[in-house]
Amino acid sequence: MLSRRRALEGAFFSAATAALGGRAMADPLAPRALSMLNLHTGERLKAVYWDAGGYVQDALRGFDKLLRDHRTTEVHPIDPGVFDILNALQVRLGVEPTVQIISGYRSPATNAALHDKSAGVATGSLHMQGKALDIRVPGVKLANLRDAAWALQKGGVGFYPGSDFVHVDVGRVRRW
Repeated sequence: MLSRRRALEGAFFSAATAALGGRAMADPLAPRALSMLNLHTGERLKAVYWDAGGYVQDALRGFDKLLRDHRTTEVHPIDPGVFDILNALQVRLGVEPTVQIISGYRSPATNAALHDKSAGVATGSLHMQGKALDIRVPGVKLANLRDAAWALQKGGVGFYPGSDFVHVDVGRVRRW
């Protein structure tokens, strides 16, 4: 029975890899790690955020702090689904770089101030709920990052080439 199961698993992963155009498929049970750099504070964090079938709370708290509103220093929980999007992007792009963070959590006051300066900032931004990040990935063209994020179909994807970042969120699937 065990060898039959292994044979079936092997066939499944081979078929899945072929379906992905030869790209390796991530082991769904393997630990998931991310490395991030907050461009506003200069802080970095590399941590395993998911292991042994669940999220690692200490790592999540560390990322919450890293992704705080740098203007007010307010820390807010970040939806772990955002980290899963970043991890899926790493797998899809075949890279494991440090993700550069342009914007993580935004307090309502910060979001309102940014909205007053730019029509590109939504009044009900998912950044205020800890459900969105604005990112860059060194060595990956911005358009390729946008396309990879859109291909995931895991939430919203915004493309801001003039500001050199891609927005990803865990809201409804949409793009702009």
